[in-house]
Order: sequence, then C-alpha cells, then structure tokens
Amino acid sequence: MSNSKGLLTVIGAGPGDPDLITLKAIKALQTADVVLYDALVNPELLQYAEQAELIFVGKRKGCYAYQQEQINELIVQRGQSQHVVRLKGGDPFIFGRGAEEMEFAAKHGLNVAMVPGISSSVAVPASQNIPVTKRGAAESFWVITGTTKEHKLSSDVALAAKSNATVVILMGMSKLSAIVALFEKEGKSETPIAIIQNGTREDEKIGIATISTIKKEVEKQQLTNPAIIIIGEVVKHREALSSAINTYKQVDEVNG
Repeated sequence: MSNSKGLLTVIGAGPGDPDLITLKAIKALQTADVVLYDALVNPELLQYAEQAELIFVGKRKGCYAYQQEQINELIVQRGQSQHVVRLKGGDPFIFGRGAEEMEFAAKHGLNVAMVPGISSSVAVPASQNIPVTKRGAAESFWVITGTTKEHKLSSDVALAAKSNATVVILMGMSKLSAIVALFEKEGKSETPIAIIQNGTREDEKIGIATISTIKKEVEKQQLTNPAIIIIGEVVKHREALSSAINTYKQVDEVNG
C-alpha cells in the first residue's frame, strides 16, 4: 500500500467492538484520503482517518444513502488520484460485496488492496462463549446469508438443517419463521439456538432458546437486526461454561 494514490483499499472493520480491528487496517486508514464507510462500522474507528474525507454510504432500516452502482462510481471517481478506503463491517469477503467493488475498481485502472477483518460469523458467537465447532458437538459449520439477492431465504439453509453442523445465519431475522419451519421439518424442534443482536457492542442483546421456543424469546427480548443466528449443540457450551464458572466462584468463596 505504499502507492497511496490511485488506490482502493477494502478493509474489514470487524464485528463492532472498535478494539477488534486489525493493526494493518488502522495503518491503511491513517493514509486514506477518502473513507467510504458502511452503517455497521463503529464510528469510533473513523478517528484513525483524521486527514480523510468521510462519506457514509451504508443503509439503515432499508434506506440507502447510496445504491451499489453509485458507490462503485464514487470509488472510481475519487480513486483516480486519491487513496480510497472502503470500510466495511466484519470481513468484506463474507457477504460484504468487497470482491465486487475491487473488481470494478481494477477494471477501471485502479490499484486494489484488501485488509481482512474479523468476521462477525465466528467472533460474535465467540464473544458470548459459543464456539462454532466443538469436539463431540460439531465437526463443521455453515455460514449462510439469510437473505439472497432476490430477498429470499437461501436454499442452503434447508441443506444445512439436514446436517449435524453448527449453522450460522447472517441477515436472517426477517426470515426467522421460515428458518424455524425448516429445522422443525427435520425433527430438530429441541435444537438449541442463540440470537445475538449488536454483537460485541455495548448495546449487545442475546436470546437463548430452542427452535420451538425461539420466536417467543425474540418477542420477549425484542430482538431485531442487526443480529446473528447460531443453531446447534454448541450453544449449550455457553450455559455449561457459565455453570462451571459459578461453581468455581462458590467453592472459592467457601474456601476463603
């Protein structure tokens, strides 16, 4: 990234906690002339781009500041003579459209670079002591978008529901009823499920239930987007760990 002019750098901002951005990402922000940032990016990260022009290009509740085509054009327009940083939540190559923007920029003569980010798909469950794999519980995991380009539930969810793998669904809250129905169809009504809203942020909320009871828990906790859905036996690890910690504290108190 030494040639800062005529350059697009796509950066993963991590899942939300500003401490979870990488050092390489911070260094790139410090050399940026323009930063185009999304709605899921923690605003605290913008302090690293003190000299840059900051442009919000994300969306909130379905309202787009810029359409994707406009973002692409903006990247090329500014990137002809400046270092443009495209700051995206999580990892830009996991349902982040980072690859599309890089391809567009490269076709229009820009140099391109990518700085990976910590993906919310594994970091958010981990922040709540839920591993996506665990010996004896899950040998693999699926990461699936809940909403496709056509605004439908991904057909891969039905395939994942047939497996013993952990299933992590991003952008799936609007399709929760359909997701529940698919798992119930496979006889998995008692399978544990967790929904984590605003993962790793100060306003984080979490609901733990089973497939059959999760909709009531969502209503009780008033959970909504942005949220991550985790389905599988690994969800039980959080409760087991909490019990172990509490037991240790009680024994420690008794022993003085």
